[in-house]
Amino acid sequence: MDSETLSTFSHSIKNGSISAPDPPKQPFVIGVAGGTASGKTTVCNMIISQLHDQRVVLVNQDSFYHSLGDDTLAEVYDYNFDHPDAFNTELLLSCMAMLKNGRAVNIPDYDFKTHKRIGPGCKVNPSDIIILEGILVLHDSRVRDLMNMKIFVDTDSDLRLARRIQRDTVERGRNIQNVLDQYARSVKPSFEEFILPSKKYADVIIPRGGDNDVAIDLIIQHIRAKLGQHHLCSIYPNVSVIHSTFQMRGMHTLVRDVKTTKHDFVFYADRLIRLVVEHGLGHLPFTEKQITTPTGSVYPGVVFCKRLCGVSVIRSGESMENALRACCKGINIVNL
Repeated sequence: MDSETLSTFSHSIKNGSISAPDPPKQPFVIGVAGGTASGKTTVCNMIISQLHDQRVVLVNQDSFYHSLGDDTLAEVYDYNFDHPDAFNTELLLSCMAMLKNGRAVNIPDYDFKTHKRIGPGCKVNPSDIIILEGILVLHDSRVRDLMNMKIFVDTDSDLRLARRIQRDTVERGRNIQNVLDQYARSVKPSFEEFILPSKKYADVIIPRGGDNDVAIDLIIQHIRAKLGQHHLCSIYPNVSVIHSTFQMRGMHTLVRDVKTTKHDFVFYADRLIRLVVEHGLGHLPFTEKQITTPTGSVYPGVVFCKRLCGVSVIRSGESMENALRACCKGINIVNL
């Protein structure tokens, strides 16, 4: 590393000029759809309980039902609560947009006994993960476009009906005959017309709902992998970000410290550069090659697919040439 390159590199690191400002972190939005009483809430609660180390907020589509007027309330048993028009989708989109932009929002409180919104609503703060749950969250393309993952909970219709009867009679004060009449008149037809067709948009389909531990575990693993991905990787698909360790942070601390000597700066900068070179080599194409070890056993190894050549960008690239030569014996380097 020549003195001019060292001076420029040192000044850039210590002043932070080589680091672009981080864009606002976008939350990971999960949509969970399915028929009435399919187990959507159970699935959501299981996801939340396993992501206890993340900030998670649950938004229910049921909160965005339209308040019913007196004329509609008089014939409430003829009202179709499973139709897309029963929801205030514009308000849902507005609230979700605010959460995605890092702003707190008031989610409406809906009373299923009076069929009206009550109070000022519940304040919800922006979080790392937003779960949007409801029977029709996959129906509207505008709502789907907000999601990073779309889940459909698929449960047997007889089981869903049994659960709905229990829920509506115990929690919502309805009698069994009214529940059955409503199911036959609007719930079942709406499921077949609007909800079931939205299943095709799901990234993941969970049979048996909350009883399917394997499917939920796979979903949790996928979410954790996505959350661990650096935000730049989602913006630039070809960018690979090296996972930061305490060792790397310690070396960055030394090279950024104004009191660090020139000798120590060069030493730790070279170490960091070598880590970058080694990480980059791991992304080059390899092909399998079996070799025989000195003990006579066969080892399934790999070799580079093609011969390597380094391209050095003047000044910025010169500081990395020694590390590349140390990792790749005899490599040719072309200067630009």
